[in-house]
Amino acid sequence: MGDLEGKVAIVTGAGRGIGKATAKVYAREGAKVVVASRTAATVQSVTAEIIAEGNIALGVVADVSSKEDIFRMVAETVQQFGTVDILVNNAQGFGTAAKPRGSTIPTPMEDTDDEEWEYTFRTGATATLWAMQAVFPYMKEHGGRIINFSSGSGMEGFPGNTPYNATKEAIRALTRTAAREWGKYAISVNTVNPSLRTDAWENWEASNQEFVQGLKDKMPLGFLGDPEEHGGPWMVWLAGKGGDYVTGMTIFLNGGRYMP
Repeated sequence: MGDLEGKVAIVTGAGRGIGKATAKVYAREGAKVVVASRTAATVQSVTAEIIAEGNIALGVVADVSSKEDIFRMVAETVQQFGTVDILVNNAQGFGTAAKPRGSTIPTPMEDTDDEEWEYTFRTGATATLWAMQAVFPYMKEHGGRIINFSSGSGMEGFPGNTPYNATKEAIRALTRTAAREWGKYAISVNTVNPSLRTDAWENWEASNQEFVQGLKDKMPLGFLGDPEEHGGPWMVWLAGKGGDYVTGMTIFLNGGRYMP
């Protein structure tokens, strides 16, 4: 039996990167995994990969910028599997609703665009809140694990990243608040702060080569981690017994790049 045997997990942004890696390792650990993403092709692809390994997965096309989509995602999960035990709020949009991007583009704070600010928050902090609200009625009955995503960019205030920095720090505040309010229901809520090789990282690096190289040079372990190999074990730990007595915390998966 795996560490997550019999659990039901929803992973948003599971079409690629950290979300995809998390969905795959959760399934290997025995969880029934809901692969959620806004792109039907990637949902189908990741779901097929998990099923091909002999594990259980349900693909749900959902855009986290839509509250209706988020609540439908949870409803379909419960209809299929009966409940929700684990929620991983990994999805995050960049750019604007009309012109989404693969990552942030350096922009001075004084030139921050209202539409980008709104879309970044709606797909980040607001979507995280909506998803937490959607799963709460089920987790309230039997406990659960919620894992949100923050960023070193927000904690350090990387220049040119105003909307992203702000929404990621807002997510940390949501995490701490939920941890205090929902602990009495045996719901643990934590945030993961990763520096892992993903498409979003590579897109960001392409626009900030010198800056990002400087970040990598600061990693004492000397390499940028892999989402599945290095992120997966921690994600499993937080979603399983490890999460029993850890809540409201920010977990750093960054090779020692940032030590608060």
